[in-house]
Amino acid sequence: MTDIELRTGSASRAALDAARSRTLALVNSLSPDQWLGPRLAIVNPPLWEVGHLGWFEERWCLRRGVAGTLAPSLLRNADALYDSALVSHRERWDLPLPDVAGTLRYLADVRSAVAALLAQDGGDPALQYFLQLCALHEEMHCEALTYTRQTLGYPEPPGKRYAAAGSCTGDVAIAGGRFSLGAVDDGTFVFDNEKWAHGVEVRPFRMARTPVSNAQFAEFVDAGGYRDRRWWSRDGWAWRSGEGALAPLYWHRDGGSWLRRRFDVVEPVPRDQPAMHVNWHEAAAWCRWAGRRLPSEAEWEFAAATVPDQPGIKRRYPWGDAAPTTATANLHGTAGGCVDVGACAAGDSAWGIRQMIGNVWEWTADWFQPYPGFVRDPYAEYSEPWFGSHKVLRGGCHATRAGLIRNTWRNFYTPDRRDVFAGFRTCAL
Repeated sequence: MTDIELRTGSASRAALDAARSRTLALVNSLSPDQWLGPRLAIVNPPLWEVGHLGWFEERWCLRRGVAGTLAPSLLRNADALYDSALVSHRERWDLPLPDVAGTLRYLADVRSAVAALLAQDGGDPALQYFLQLCALHEEMHCEALTYTRQTLGYPEPPGKRYAAAGSCTGDVAIAGGRFSLGAVDDGTFVFDNEKWAHGVEVRPFRMARTPVSNAQFAEFVDAGGYRDRRWWSRDGWAWRSGEGALAPLYWHRDGGSWLRRRFDVVEPVPRDQPAMHVNWHEAAAWCRWAGRRLPSEAEWEFAAATVPDQPGIKRRYPWGDAAPTTATANLHGTAGGCVDVGACAAGDSAWGIRQMIGNVWEWTADWFQPYPGFVRDPYAEYSEPWFGSHKVLRGGCHATRAGLIRNTWRNFYTPDRRDVFAGFRTCAL
């Protein structure tokens, strides 16, 4: 396994504990009924999701055997309860899950056993790899649990409110050229769908400086864009008609104004924040109406990672290689939601593109496909089953953890998903 980043056991344990703290902060306030929640296709029961985190950590850190065999779990029938590859989504509300106290005890027992293993064999490269995998997996579920709180109208997670920063309009001309798309094999942890960097040619293009704002998207809605078949693909129109969608999810009219539901609060739609809770079909329809297009994956990464007149330079983040801060990106749930599209100027890419990391995930034009020479990682269900059926999103959102995101990170959802914290930016035709 050549892609293992060698870290000390204490560093990996710290990452695991930080992720666990965030998980517990998202669920500790739930009532008994909310731990199970309603049966919906786009969320998991929080009780199942939290238990799954313990199962995943135990499966990869404690139970790995020879030739793919698994040692027994600390919890009876754990695989039948929590293995997401075996347990269908619709079954997860009907399983004989441990209660909240039993679920949290299982997580604590697994963590104690992992700590003991670290004390015994913390330098094992394979263990370090799987510790990182488990920490990142839990961070992804923290984001999913934040989506769940929004979907179900639970109170928002705590966060600081930031001053208005306004809009930031216009396009940036990007020269294009040949560059390496994907992750460089430098020994740091990456997921299999990022592997490996390979040369692609990008033609010159013009990209919007910021994501599409609520004000810009509202113009499309007010112009009757959701009722006009001209702007929609065949699949997009079928989705819109089936859903009866007439505006972004959570928007509704109040006289002459648009309001939205954000967690358990109804408020005016903030004009200068990015349009969010729009799916790929809605983004593509807006583009047709506006005479624009979604960027390709390669264009997005080129704009985020390359530096004008310095071929061969590729940054980890749009602003450089320094870790994200609140000045460069809206991540970590720090703001409790989106900030204006004009915010985070210190995080501009070398081309002058803003908010390519954080605030909202950005839909791209491309289907999720493997890079040349793809080889799946041990967590085989992460990427491979979804190739060809999901669209690629880039950049992270306000609920994404800083340790999880970078310029090469590829997220992916089916084009009908509106519940995720996703928006889009555009390119000129």
